[in-house]
Amino acid sequence: MTVEFIKELESKLDQLRVDGLFKDERVITSPQNSSISLSENCDVINLCSNNYLGMSNNQALIEVAQASLRNYGFGMSSVRFICGTQDQHKVLEQNISSFLHQEDAILYSSCFDANTGLFETLFDHNDAIISDSLNHASIIDGIRLCKSKVFRYENGDMVDLETQLQMAKDYRYKVVATDGVFSMDGYIANLDKICNLAEKFNAMVMVDDSHGVGVLGKNGKGSIEHCNVIDRVTMVTGTLGKALGGASGGYVAAPKEIINWLRQRSRPYLFSNSLAPVIVQTTLSALKDISSSNNLRSRLFNNTQKFREGLTNLGFEILNGEHPIVPVMLRNPKLAQDFSQKLLEKGIYVVAFSYPVVPKGLDRVRTQISAAHSDEEIDQALTAFAFVGNELGIL
Repeated sequence: MTVEFIKELESKLDQLRVDGLFKDERVITSPQNSSISLSENCDVINLCSNNYLGMSNNQALIEVAQASLRNYGFGMSSVRFICGTQDQHKVLEQNISSFLHQEDAILYSSCFDANTGLFETLFDHNDAIISDSLNHASIIDGIRLCKSKVFRYENGDMVDLETQLQMAKDYRYKVVATDGVFSMDGYIANLDKICNLAEKFNAMVMVDDSHGVGVLGKNGKGSIEHCNVIDRVTMVTGTLGKALGGASGGYVAAPKEIINWLRQRSRPYLFSNSLAPVIVQTTLSALKDISSSNNLRSRLFNNTQKFREGLTNLGFEILNGEHPIVPVMLRNPKLAQDFSQKLLEKGIYVVAFSYPVVPKGLDRVRTQISAAHSDEEIDQALTAFAFVGNELGIL
C-alpha cells in the first residue's frame, strides 16, 4: 500500500513538472534585502519579497533583537496561559490595538493561525460568513473550520455582495470577511462600500490587512486607514512577517470581549507556543518606527510608481493599482516559469505563479517593490525585463 501511494505521488509530481506547475525553493545564503545571494553563488536583485519597508535587515532592528535575546531569552517553551506570557507580549498587543484603533489584540504564531482560530471560535451554524472570492487561503480555511453558512461574492463586486447579504439576512450574526489587499493582484478592497453595505444589513466586517499595515494609509495603518474605515471595522487580522520587520507572528485586533473569548477558546492560541521574545521586542521597535515617520513609505511608493510606469512603457500587461505588489501577466504556466528563469540569468529574482496559487489562465510573475530598492536596481530590473520580454516574444 505504501509503495503504491509513493508511486502515485511521484507520478503527480512528474506531471506538475511537465505542466510547468512545480514550485522549486531557491536557497538564499544572505540576509533578506533588496539584493540577495543565492546558493548558486550569484547575487540577484530581489523582486519577490514582502520586505516592503526594507526592515528585514535593518541594522537598528538587528541590535534590538540582539539585546532582546540577552534580556528575554530565546524561547518561551510554553503556551501563553501556562507560563508563556511576558510583559512585552502584553505591551505589543496594547500597541497593535492602539495603532489600529481597536480595544485589544491577541498574538498568534502566524496570521494563518489567527485566521483559522477566529471564525470557529466565535461563530456557529446560526451565523453567516460572506466571503470575497479571492480571499487568502487562511481565511478560506478558517471559515471551513466553523459551521457557519458561507456566502461567496465575486471579488470586489459590490452588487454581488449586496445580493449575498440579502440572502444571509435571516442568520443571527453576519460577517463580511475580506482581504484588505489581495496578495496575488495588489488590489485594495473597496472597504468604504463594504462597510456601507455591512451597516445596511447589520453585519460585522473582518479585514485581513497583512499586505496593508505598514504600507498603506497616511500613518501606515493599512487599507482600513487608506479607505477611511479604521473606526468602522469589527476585527482586523494581520502579520508581523511582512512590513513589520518580516519575521513571523500574527494578530487579531478587535473589541475586548472578542479578544477575551479568543484567549479562552481559540485553539491555535491555546495549543501553540508563545511568540518568541526576540520577535516581540523587535516588532515593538519596528512598529514605533512606522508610527513615527513616513520616510520609508514615501520611498516605497516612489519606487513603485517608477517600476509600474517602466513596465507599462515597455508594453507589459500589469494589473492596475498603486500597491507595491505589481503582477506581470503572462497567462501561461510554462511561459511564466521560462520568464522567471531567464530573468534570474539576468540577475533578477522573481517567481512564477500558476494554479493553484492563482486561477488557471492567470499565470504571472508577481513582483514586489521595497523601500530598500535603489534607483539603479529598479533601472537594472527594467532593462532585464525588456531583454527577456523581447527574447520570449512577449513585447
